[in-house]
Amino acid sequence: MASATSIPDLAVRTRRRSLFFPREHGAWGMLLVPLATGAAAGDPHGVRIIWILLLAAVALGLFCLRTPAEAALGFSPIRPQNDGERRLVHSFIYLYASVVLMALAVLILRAHAYGLLLLGAAAATAFLLQSILKQLGRATRMNAQLTGAVALSSTAAGAYYLATGHFGPVAIIIWLANWIFAANQIHFVQLRIHNARAVTPGEKWHRGRGFLVHQAISVLFLVLVWRTGWVPGLILMAFCPLWARGFAWFIEPPRPLQVRRLGISELLYAIVFGMFFVAGFHYTIR
Repeated sequence: MASATSIPDLAVRTRRRSLFFPREHGAWGMLLVPLATGAAAGDPHGVRIIWILLLAAVALGLFCLRTPAEAALGFSPIRPQNDGERRLVHSFIYLYASVVLMALAVLILRAHAYGLLLLGAAAATAFLLQSILKQLGRATRMNAQLTGAVALSSTAAGAYYLATGHFGPVAIIIWLANWIFAANQIHFVQLRIHNARAVTPGEKWHRGRGFLVHQAISVLFLVLVWRTGWVPGLILMAFCPLWARGFAWFIEPPRPLQVRRLGISELLYAIVFGMFFVAGFHYTIR
């Protein structure tokens, strides 16, 4: 009897948690890896490390705030259905908003980081557009994820800005590079999931030629940026494992799709990317 009643209880707890805690597991990496690479590239010292930690609180608070806010506004597929769930959603909205406002107030009043307001407005616009795209159905799902990645990867620019005190072209380039990396991962994961039954190279090419085109465009763009002197060659090396695994899928023998294994491998690619990116950026500075 105890085991029988535990199943409904677990379902209720899982549902209640989904009302206030983000369900997009991959989005955590798209938020934290850019923040870490931007901060490490800026090489903060002293009080600037505290500014970075406060930015992390703002970013995490806003990221978590979106889940109960969408539930309260009716944008989420899981919505509060009774007074208890509505009180839960409102409580977490107040909690997350309080953390964000307090951390942001310190950054504005003490660090004079006014550039974060502009960056936050851009991220909020991207999140709003993502919510609209999600409402349009499955056809725009990947576009919604790519738009959300624009907001999530903005932490790279914010972290570099707080680490150095400068918000200029370099911060934008760090943001763009992290978004390109995240976009590649989103596209590849969707490609693998929706084409798990593709066996022959011909089938893979027919179904994945859009991914190949996007990957080739990103390679061309980053090479052009490198040739203009905006980024060092070592940063291009940060993308090489990602590009190699993308091209390899079209010629490798078929194997069963293991979603968990795919998620772990993409996490490892993100770690390698961060290491090469930071190393290349410090090579440029020094």
